[in-house]
Amino acid sequence: MELILSKFTKRFGATTVISEMDLHVGAGEMLALLGPSGCGKSTTLFAICGIHRMDGGSLHFGDRDVTTLPAQRRSVKVVFQNYALYPHMSVSDNIAFPLRVKRHDRATITRKVGAIAELVHIGELLDRKPAQLSGGQQQRVALARAMVREPDVLLLDEPLANLDAKLRLEMRTEIRRVQRETGITAILVTHDQVEAMSMCDRIALMRAGQIEQLATPVQMYENPANQFVAGFMGNPPISFLPAHLGERITLSGGNSLPRPDRLAGQGPITLGLRPEHLGPQFGQGLRGTITFVEPQGREDLIDVRLTGGEALRAILPSGHGHAIGDSVDWGVRGDRLLAFSTDGERI
Repeated sequence: MELILSKFTKRFGATTVISEMDLHVGAGEMLALLGPSGCGKSTTLFAICGIHRMDGGSLHFGDRDVTTLPAQRRSVKVVFQNYALYPHMSVSDNIAFPLRVKRHDRATITRKVGAIAELVHIGELLDRKPAQLSGGQQQRVALARAMVREPDVLLLDEPLANLDAKLRLEMRTEIRRVQRETGITAILVTHDQVEAMSMCDRIALMRAGQIEQLATPVQMYENPANQFVAGFMGNPPISFLPAHLGERITLSGGNSLPRPDRLAGQGPITLGLRPEHLGPQFGQGLRGTITFVEPQGREDLIDVRLTGGEALRAILPSGHGHAIGDSVDWGVRGDRLLAFSTDGERI
C-alpha cells in the first residue's frame, strides 16, 4: 500500500514542530524515519497511525484519504519498543486479541494465529505467558499481533531499543525478513543509523521537523546532502577538519592534500574524512602521531593527532604494526573526500 503524506504540519500549542513536510513511501517499501531525539520522527509516526491529529496537510493510503479518520479505521498497526503484551494472556491469546475484537470465528482465528506464529518463528511458544519469554521472543509476539490482521501499513517505533546487542542484530534480520515475505509497507522510527541502514530500502533523515535527505542507505552514506547528514551517518563517525581550498587543500600544521578536480571555488571549507578513507595505502599528506589503537578483531581503529592539532580516526586491518606514539604521514582517498561550505552545505 502506497503512503503519501503531503504538506504535513503539526503544532503543540503555539509551537510548530513540523511544517509542511512531504513524504512518499512506496508500496511494499520499508522506510526509516531517522534522526536525533526531538527531530519529529515519532510525531510523524503518531500522525500516520492517528494518535496525533494533523494540523495541516493530508495523508493517503493509496487512493484512500485517511487524514481525518480515527486510528481504528486506518488499517495501520504499531509495534512499540515496550512490546505492550497482556501479561495474563498466553502468546496465542495475545496474537488473537485483535481478531477477537473484530469477532472473527474460532476456526479463522486459529488458522491466522498459527500462520503468523510460524512466519515469525514462535510456533512452539503459543501456550506460554509473556513473562516466560525472552525479550526477542516478546518482540516477535508483538510483531505477530500487529500483523495478524494484515494491515495496510506497519509502523515500528524503536522496536529494538530494549534488546541487547546480540538480539538487536537477530531481530533486525527477522523483521526485515518478515516485511519482505509479506510485502507489507512499513515505516521504522529509530535514532540508530545502523538499524536504518541495515533494515530499510530508504532513509528519511530528519532534523528540527524537516527531512534533511531522503535516499537509499548507500546513497546517503556516500553522497550526503550536507554536513549534518554526513556527521549522522557512519560508525565510527566521520572526522571534520577546517581547511582552505586553493591550488591544494591546506590544513594547519603544514599539512595539505591534492585538490580533487570536482571541487570548485576557493576559500575556507570543512573537510569530511571517513575512517576507511584514511591510511598509508592512500599516499601521504597528513602528518601526525598515533594517540590510540583500539583492536576490533578483523580491524583496528586508530586515532591520529595531526601536527596542527586536529583529531582523525582511521580503520586499518589488524596486524598493521602501528602503535601509540608512532609518527605517521598518511593520505586520503581523494574520490571519497567530502567538502562542505562554512555553513554546512555540500560543495
